[in-house]
Amino acid sequence: MISQNDNESQIYYSEPYENDQYIHRHVFLPKALLKKMPKNKLLSETEWRRLGVEQSTGWEHFMIHAPEPHILLFRKHKNKKI
Repeated sequence: MISQNDNESQIYYSEPYENDQYIHRHVFLPKALLKKMPKNKLLSETEWRRLGVEQSTGWEHFMIHAPEPHILLFRKHKNKKI
């Protein structure tokens, strides 16, 4: 995942993990990007792509983790490819 020595201006992606229905992934944004993010709102694909997040289509920003708003929680139905 992320080491303490990593550059704080980069976007990092967790390895995908699964449950019965979904593939999940966490995307770690640089905290400086928080200024550009809408507050307390799930992002559309257009919005998260504008922030610089790069992943295949079909991913859904599905949850906000209030203590760490710079970590975006994504999911994708298992029947769709990554």
